[in-house]
Amino acid sequence: MGPDLGSRIFRIAKEIGMMGEGYVWIITDGMTNLWSVIDRSDMDYMQGVLGLRNYVPKSKELKRFEKQWKMKFLQDNPGMVNAELDIFGLWAYDAISTLSMAVEEVFGTTNFNFDAANVSQKGPTLIQALSRTRLKGLSGDFGFINGQLESPVFQIVNFNGNGENGIGFWTPNYGLVKRLEVSNVTRYSTSKANLGTIIWPGDPQSIPKGWEIPINGQRLKIGVPMKNGFTEFVKVTLDPSTNSTTFSGYCIDVFNAVMNAMPYHVPFDFYPIKVDEEESYNNLIDQVFYGNYDAVVGDVSIVANRSKYVEYTLPFVQSGVEILVPIRNDVDKNAWVFLKPLSWDLWVTSVCFFTFMAFVIWVLEHRINEEFRGPPLHHVGTSFWFSFSTIVFSHREKVLSNLARIVVVIWCIAVFILTQSYTASLTSLLTVQQLQPTVTDLNELLIKEENVGYQVGSFVRDIVLGLKFHPSQMKTYNSPEQLEELFTKGSANGGIAAAIGEIANLKLFLAQYCNKYTTLKTPTFRTDGFGFVFPKGSPLVADVSREILKFIESDRTEEIGNPLKKQPICSTTSSSTNNLSLGSFWGLFLVVGVVGVLALLCYAIEFLYGQKDVWCKCDTGISMWKRILQVLQNFDQRDLSSHAFRQHELRVEGGIEIIRVRGDVETPVKAPIETLDEEPNDISTVAESREIDIHHANTNSS
Repeated sequence: MGPDLGSRIFRIAKEIGMMGEGYVWIITDGMTNLWSVIDRSDMDYMQGVLGLRNYVPKSKELKRFEKQWKMKFLQDNPGMVNAELDIFGLWAYDAISTLSMAVEEVFGTTNFNFDAANVSQKGPTLIQALSRTRLKGLSGDFGFINGQLESPVFQIVNFNGNGENGIGFWTPNYGLVKRLEVSNVTRYSTSKANLGTIIWPGDPQSIPKGWEIPINGQRLKIGVPMKNGFTEFVKVTLDPSTNSTTFSGYCIDVFNAVMNAMPYHVPFDFYPIKVDEEESYNNLIDQVFYGNYDAVVGDVSIVANRSKYVEYTLPFVQSGVEILVPIRNDVDKNAWVFLKPLSWDLWVTSVCFFTFMAFVIWVLEHRINEEFRGPPLHHVGTSFWFSFSTIVFSHREKVLSNLARIVVVIWCIAVFILTQSYTASLTSLLTVQQLQPTVTDLNELLIKEENVGYQVGSFVRDIVLGLKFHPSQMKTYNSPEQLEELFTKGSANGGIAAAIGEIANLKLFLAQYCNKYTTLKTPTFRTDGFGFVFPKGSPLVADVSREILKFIESDRTEEIGNPLKKQPICSTTSSSTNNLSLGSFWGLFLVVGVVGVLALLCYAIEFLYGQKDVWCKCDTGISMWKRILQVLQNFDQRDLSSHAFRQHELRVEGGIEIIRVRGDVETPVKAPIETLDEEPNDISTVAESREIDIHHANTNSS
């Protein structure tokens, strides 16, 4: 493009407002190289334009040649006042010099060897010589590569004032550099930081985006909801003294950050829109739909029926709708509170296993341990005493059987775990507040005809009506303080028993009023969260949504200050009232049960094997039932062959020697004491050595 045509384009661009703030103009070397011939009056239309031109290094030869050329040119053209040699003249001079050097290399200085048609036979050789020729000409390094002029170095200039300002260079090897001394440059660069200061069109302080979205020359009119409460998301402050309006809050900060990151400049202004009981958030949607505003920025929830009239960006705050209710201390510390730590199924299972352990120990100890013998009631009492006394580990009966010892060890471990868990749970019940919601579900609110609250202007009103609440039961609030006041009054006094609201706002309320309220663990009414509102078909929606995604993924919400993340953690003393259930201990009972059953099985096999004489008698007159009774009678007898019954003690009372057989009564025997010094291995040997019949002695003593 020539200078004349280029000047006309910039003149028209100036007239239509395209040479102001937010625009970027870059011209190529075709016009920049002819900068000297542009009329000075046209320079006013090119302020802030960037241009590329071929760089010509300064040299003495160039200065001398320009002086000689100018003198010759003015001598031949006396009517010319201002004559400047441009890059094309320098290239022409260097091209002739290169050609002459190639001709001298090929032809020498005498014979050019033209044929009859005046065509030299050395034409191809001349072309090869021309491609090899390199020289440092007036325009710098000059040569040809594959028939093309070698890629030059470009200088980047910025037009401002009445002249130009060089801000850097572009080289084929190093890209953008501020100076051509590239000794410290090691890699190719495209960074703008390597260039000097640029004055943009309109002289703005911020870097232009490069182009603007068409808005008919007007700035976008952005509506912002103006309300009294929950100002962490959006806050509109009016200053009557200066008649100015300040917009702040998380939503405003996110929108500004997204707009600054857009790939093009979007000028806009904020305007407040009042939100109250008469003008709801739906009114904001209507304003965009009817074209009164170009967009709405604020805590506007993405709802399906609204999307019929406007378009939303992707959400920048996740939200939904939940039910908020007060909480109370749900533990009645009466005389039976000690039963609450364990569920009923765990109580029943524990009693069953205590009984089972009593039976197992009795079976394993009955034949060898005198403490588990005696009348039937004594059997039962001792067995249950032993089993239940393990709760406090106060059992005094000795366990003699190895199988019983194994069972008792496993059982004591299980009892220890169970008692410690019970103690911890009971302590929690008696010392820690057990906070429970006053309402458990929506049906309870409907049945009791309780009042519910919702935020002024919110779409939640439609949800509450859809849940079959009467309008007289619905109360509005505009701030966390008003919501707290409604809860304090209670439903019976014109207040509310529950609030239905957006999760984001309820979280702000809970952060302010700790330990007094909670949300019901019921299915949440789903919404996509907060998004920006644009008209249908707006070309901004896709780009704004893309920048929102980048904003969220980069976790810049921490820098701006997401109110949902920077709220203080509520310290609470509430705890769950879920008591200990069988599901927490079934594995423990399984281990105890398996050990007990295996012990019984091992003992039964050993005992029945010892009774093989009873089972295998050849007397056919004895029925199976009588054999079973005989085995049971044998089970009830002492096992005198066990290690426990082979131990005995001797003591003297009134000159009479007493032989005490462990597991039997004490039997006085008239015999010299000297003969009892030795300890025979079994009772039969003692009786034989003293000529005593133990059986008769027991009979006489009885």
